[in-house]
Amino acid sequence: MQQPVLSKAIKNDMWISGKEKEISDPSPLPVIPGYHVLVRPVSIKKKTKGGVLLPDSTQADMAYLTTVGKVLTLGKLAYIDQDKFPEGPWCKKGDYVCYGKNAGVKMQYKGVKLILLFDDQILLKVQNPKYLDPTFNLSN
Repeated sequence: MQQPVLSKAIKNDMWISGKEKEISDPSPLPVIPGYHVLVRPVSIKKKTKGGVLLPDSTQADMAYLTTVGKVLTLGKLAYIDQDKFPEGPWCKKGDYVCYGKNAGVKMQYKGVKLILLFDDQILLKVQNPKYLDPTFNLSN
């Protein structure tokens, strides 16, 4: 199956707000067991570039469909396996990471949407989530 061309799709910096503080703070965080990493998906802008207000349901859907989030905390056993992670941890608290679209367990804690991932489900780490372009297509 060929991926559709998304050349007119909006880029991350047009829909990511970068204002995670807008949403309530889930502190204190729950205790994360074992090899898990707790990630908070990036927050989404409330209106489009053209000024159209996005409904809360659309913002929520976009936040869960994104594959970028901020690491909130790690379980005590995350990245401890020297055979699996010979170069050490792939990420730490405060890093922005990318993960698979269907990876992890999605949940709400104190009204904040979170994703619980295994340590090896982190695909990459980025300095700023706006640098990731989900519209990239190799056929272009």
